[in-house]
Amino acid sequence: MESTIINEIDGKELEAMGFGSSPEDVRKLLADAKEAYEEDQRLTIREALHRFTPAVFWAMILSVTLIMEGYDVVMIGSFYGQQQFIERFGTTEDGVKQITAAWQSGLSNSSVIGQLAGLAVGGYCMDRFGRKQTLLVALVVMTCAIFIPFFAVNLPMLAVGEFLCGLPWGCFQTLSTTYAVEVVPTVLRPILTSFVCQCWGWGIFISSGVARGALELPGDLAWRLPFGLQWIWPVPLFICFLWVPESPWFLVRQGRIEQARVSLRRLRRKGDEQETEHAITRTLASLVHTIALENRETAGASYVECFKGINRRRTEINMVVWAAQILCGNAIIGFAVLFFQRAGLSETNSFNLNMVMNSMYIFGSIICWFLMTRFGRATLYMGGMAGMLVCLLVTGGLGFKDSVGTSWAIGSLLIVQTLINMTTIGPVCYTIVAETCSSRLRAKTIVIGRIVYNLTGIFSNSVTPRMLSTTQWNWGAKSALFYAGTNILCLTWCWFRLPETMDRSFADLESLFQQGISARKFKHTKVEQFHQVVDATAMDEKKLESDHVEYA
Repeated sequence: MESTIINEIDGKELEAMGFGSSPEDVRKLLADAKEAYEEDQRLTIREALHRFTPAVFWAMILSVTLIMEGYDVVMIGSFYGQQQFIERFGTTEDGVKQITAAWQSGLSNSSVIGQLAGLAVGGYCMDRFGRKQTLLVALVVMTCAIFIPFFAVNLPMLAVGEFLCGLPWGCFQTLSTTYAVEVVPTVLRPILTSFVCQCWGWGIFISSGVARGALELPGDLAWRLPFGLQWIWPVPLFICFLWVPESPWFLVRQGRIEQARVSLRRLRRKGDEQETEHAITRTLASLVHTIALENRETAGASYVECFKGINRRRTEINMVVWAAQILCGNAIIGFAVLFFQRAGLSETNSFNLNMVMNSMYIFGSIICWFLMTRFGRATLYMGGMAGMLVCLLVTGGLGFKDSVGTSWAIGSLLIVQTLINMTTIGPVCYTIVAETCSSRLRAKTIVIGRIVYNLTGIFSNSVTPRMLSTTQWNWGAKSALFYAGTNILCLTWCWFRLPETMDRSFADLESLFQQGISARKFKHTKVEQFHQVVDATAMDEKKLESDHVEYA
């Protein structure tokens, strides 16, 4: 199989790294890339944390942007059960004042539609201007957009505000995951990508506490203050991100090798200067090698390329894994307060139980750090799906019985379901989608996956309020049976199509996908990345023969 490694990276870029375009220089490039690969595979978690402390710090700080999205996504759902919000914006139906199911869907979906637009714009901007510039602009937009829901006087104005807030949230969704996976070694990828999910969970937990505290506030302050608290984040984060190093993957793809070298230097802990510079050169060689392999399949790097060749399979995995986050039964959690109330709990008890449930987002993601390194991605993801399926079936069955004890049992099951979700499906999803993309199409593939996620969210935001509304379908806890059905469909797909990516470098994954290895054989296929056969004549023509995969 021919590999046009020389043609993919021009001579000036190779010279900037200390390589030329002769056969000997290319052999050195491959040797350095192989050395970087082997070093990456040998790293333990402790060594990686020590050596790449700055990279871990910046990846974690960047993930904090997801707190803002998690905060508001659940906050707006909590307002549907808050009496002050209902008095201000509700309408009377059948003698009961409430936020209609149509407006619940409209408000929840307005931010999702904004996120769709933000994803599309953010994906383009990240590839064109880089992660850092896109992030800074998104924070400015976020700061301005908060004014509209804070000063909203009616539901249409509130919907517009949610839409505009959704624009930067869409950017944050892709930025945080993409950056985390690009700046840390393989052994730290599951920790940092799952931390992205934990930050989203922190936002949900904080919002549930604020929503509970706001119950005691008078009038409009009960819902205006929670919106206004969002201003806590953008300005300090903007100042902090003025110093964030740009992704070296982006810089190498742009041909800005010296800047990539500076970025890699800032992402490592300072040590012996000569050793550090040699390590950086090896890492650059590894990036060049991996990008050169991918360029054969993703030349042009347009969204269309995500649906061609081997990338079609990668895009499919991203789309379904994101959608399954909602269809596994997680959709009910977004309407937890309303769900608890329809199950028979009081307003205060519903908000109290909502806080307990949302605390699982924090504890669960920490537990997931240990589980993912032991059981892998696909195994943990499917195990979580199966666990949630059991909870959904039991919850749906309890919906046929009406009693106080049953209401508390349903609430307890939803807490267990949330814990299962956040120890498995929630954090693991971020790791899977980050690892299965090609580096050149990573931002675009994740954007497509998040678009599918948000479209699935629009669907669930449209049907779930109607399931729970006493004036619509009035299913109550029996709504869980619907999502038990969608859970089974997702679990079936995972068994046949979801590959195990644990302990695989990006170059390993590239080879496995190129060879079309089935999901069930992914885990046990042996990969030899640097088994190279050099032909002198081909080298003169700037071609290199290479074999990438050997089977165990």
